[in-house]
Amino acid sequence: MIHVGVIGLGFMGVTHIKAYQKIPGARVAAICDAFKLPADGVLSSVTGNVADPDPVRLDLTQVQATKEFREVLANPAIQVVDICLPTSQHVEMATAALAAGKHVVCEKPLARTSAQSREIVAAAKAAKGFFMPAMCMRFWPGWSWLKQAMADDRYGKVLAARFRRVSGPPGWSKGTYFKGAESGGALLDLHIHDTDFVQFLFGKPKRVFSRGLSRFSGAIDHVLTQYDVAGGAAVSAEGSWLMSEGFGFNMAYTVNFERATADFDLSRTGEVLKIFEDGKGARVEPIVGDDGYVGELSHFLESVAAGRAPSIVTAEDGATAVEICEAEEKSALTGAVVDL
Repeated sequence: MIHVGVIGLGFMGVTHIKAYQKIPGARVAAICDAFKLPADGVLSSVTGNVADPDPVRLDLTQVQATKEFREVLANPAIQVVDICLPTSQHVEMATAALAAGKHVVCEKPLARTSAQSREIVAAAKAAKGFFMPAMCMRFWPGWSWLKQAMADDRYGKVLAARFRRVSGPPGWSKGTYFKGAESGGALLDLHIHDTDFVQFLFGKPKRVFSRGLSRFSGAIDHVLTQYDVAGGAAVSAEGSWLMSEGFGFNMAYTVNFERATADFDLSRTGEVLKIFEDGKGARVEPIVGDDGYVGELSHFLESVAAGRAPSIVTAEDGATAVEICEAEEKSALTGAVVDL
């Protein structure tokens, strides 16, 4: 049994707790939040983009509950620290947890800047514990399928790929998200998932060209980016907080292979992933597995149990994702192509 301490009980913290409750061999043994702790062990009324409305129920006679994160770090029973705090606190918390000898998983983005992200990478390299950024799309059913389809060359070379992740502005933690100097706006909170997935599929882009604008945060709240990637595929991604009330959240991709088109659309209940293959027509590809949160945390805990560093996503990947987003931000602000 691996004992986990979750720091931060907002949407992501509650989401991670729910994921751990689905993973055999995982036990949430500590929770920490500087502002709110459940007196009765019930965490509810926490909303987000991909939300499970059921409340979290914890037995606080068996779970350490504290407002001071260093109490979690000092608990020798806690093996894994899961950081689900605002971006501005990631460097302090991650480096402290690593210095305390814990294994650490940290929500994205690693930090507001790539320079700050490199502080975490350096701390992870020097630590005895393992570190992983929580880039859940690498594990998301239908998205992990795409990675495998490219890896085994089942439909030939990718000619073009378009990714889209859009919603209204966050309805939770606005005091945090709307401070763009700290959060990075939609570009670093939302769009970074697709930026990271582009590098997962194609490697680090050579250069980017972005158009974007700010509406809520003072940072980039809507972005459309073209990526110049190895192999020459035409790759783009859109991320936005500009959708009007009632639109909700959607994520999608369309990938044109030489012999097929793969189309994922979260809004198509029951037919989320469709494959249009030359000579065979259209079919629905079954989506197998839990959500990406269960996938990423299972991978991390399996790595900890096996005594090996996580391999599907690394600290370096998390820092590079921020670096690419910085280039996108610069391009959106200047109108220039930015080399990486």
